[in-house]
Amino acid sequence: MKPPFFFALSFFLFSASVGNAEPWKMHPDAAEQSSVPHGTVFKMEPWVSKIYPGTSREWSVYVPSQVKANSEAAVMVFQDGHDYVNLKGHWRVPTVFDNLIARGEMPPTIAIFLNPGHDVAKPAPASPWKGSNRGLEYDSLGDRYVRFLLEEIFPEVEKRWKLSKNPEMRALCGASSGGICSFTAAWERPDEFRKVLSTIGSFVNLRGGNVYPSLVRKTEPKPLRVFLQDSSGDLDNAYGNWPIANEQMAAALRYMGYDVRFDFAEGYGHNSDHGGSIFPDALKWLWRKEKSAQSLDTSGDLKGDLTLLNLLLPGEGWKVVAEGMGFADAACADADGNFYFSDMKAPAVYKVGVDGSRLKLAAEGVSGLKMGPDGWLYACQGSKKRVIAINPADGAVREVATGVQPNDLVITKEGFIYITETGSQQITFIDSNTGAVWAADHGIMAPNGIALSPDGGTLAVSEYKGQYVWAFRLEPDGTLSAKSPYMTLRLPLDPKGEFKSAEPPPTLPAAKGDGMCTDWRGRYYVTSALGVQIFDPTGRLCGVLDKPQPSAPLTNCTLAGSQHDTLFVTNGDKVLSRKLQIETVKH
Repeated sequence: MKPPFFFALSFFLFSASVGNAEPWKMHPDAAEQSSVPHGTVFKMEPWVSKIYPGTSREWSVYVPSQVKANSEAAVMVFQDGHDYVNLKGHWRVPTVFDNLIARGEMPPTIAIFLNPGHDVAKPAPASPWKGSNRGLEYDSLGDRYVRFLLEEIFPEVEKRWKLSKNPEMRALCGASSGGICSFTAAWERPDEFRKVLSTIGSFVNLRGGNVYPSLVRKTEPKPLRVFLQDSSGDLDNAYGNWPIANEQMAAALRYMGYDVRFDFAEGYGHNSDHGGSIFPDALKWLWRKEKSAQSLDTSGDLKGDLTLLNLLLPGEGWKVVAEGMGFADAACADADGNFYFSDMKAPAVYKVGVDGSRLKLAAEGVSGLKMGPDGWLYACQGSKKRVIAINPADGAVREVATGVQPNDLVITKEGFIYITETGSQQITFIDSNTGAVWAADHGIMAPNGIALSPDGGTLAVSEYKGQYVWAFRLEPDGTLSAKSPYMTLRLPLDPKGEFKSAEPPPTLPAAKGDGMCTDWRGRYYVTSALGVQIFDPTGRLCGVLDKPQPSAPLTNCTLAGSQHDTLFVTNGDKVLSRKLQIETVKH
């Protein structure tokens, strides 16, 4: 078999077929029909990018005849656009769009055909497939490419045509490295793109894309519709096995309840023979008006697994509890399920009752808040270098300890308080009964959030400048022992990092572990830069809930409500909640 072209860690399409597979067949909807209104393809001026400095690319835009001036249109972006706009190729997008739009099988849709960027300092590539920046743009994870679309290309297109702002009316398409690129863009910004069509997608270790199946299974499902295609004759080389990688992607998406379709054929190769033949049908499925009923099958879960799917309630999302805060923090609950939090800038401490009532308890700004065994709220005031207690009945405030700089705290049933002093990298013990204060541990990288296991025997501490949640055994005298990095937080991708060949994606060094809580089953909920990271009692990651407000800091969380099955989070200027499917509460 003739080997595929390879350049800059990115794979391209070639025409050879494998095995007994039939060559490309033109779908009836790819044939030009004189009775159908034809759209127009506009060749655009070469685009010199700022997000990918020093690169230029050819591109064009198809506008269907049904799109009138000042009317919004759906939009679909094609990576390796030169291949899709070609009216004698295997895709023939303008013709297929003309036919499907005329029959109402897809909405009037503007198509953007983008070639990969090429270094302007280098000679023009022999073909668009060999743009020098293709591998970096297409195979890298993260939000750089989708930012290029949203910050550069879409504004330029919208100077002439109006694009729908509805993410359900925005789609992406690509083959091979263009396929994983399309998925990555939607994965990073489902608020902007909800539809993906990927053929022979490179979900392998070209630049870390092989991590997607595991990410999908451990991340809150995103509202995406995904069409995948591959064949048994696709590539198998040092970077991975393309057919297996696509099967893994399809299985992960199905397991997590996505609206996904996977068309797999025997034979063929790393080419557009099969994908091009079914392309019109793939578009009809992608743009269909019927909504897919979520189907979940967790029968393969091992007994005792506390998976993310078994925690989430279908249809339950984040709801705003309070907004317009200066800086929300210090989430806390009492035994009855009433919820407390602080607006540090107001300053104020508030109570939200199980019955929905709201009350301002005290004019104090605090960064950590916990209900003590005596019925008082214990709170951290780092700016005033003290720990205080607030009486929920009348808002009275008393000092518990001074000369400390607390960030967050927990309090045991014996009245032992443990605070995190983030700046000094210290966990400090305070006996609320005697006033004794001493250092319990030192050396965690910016200790921040802190929580007790349900039985009160384990203390967990998140580190803001590292990637671990540390665990300690609590001894009867208040000392800590058996220190270990018990849970490993998922790190954010480094947007300025280098995505190298066959290496894990580059990440930032800090997960920004922050406030924590636990449920009666022993799960740990840890706020972080990525969202709420949830771990089972053995320290395994159950999954990650995305931040409700992605651009705002996620500082704290707690479980409240009458059954303690509603997760409350403080996220920038808002407090939000969502009901979870926690197993029957243990009384």
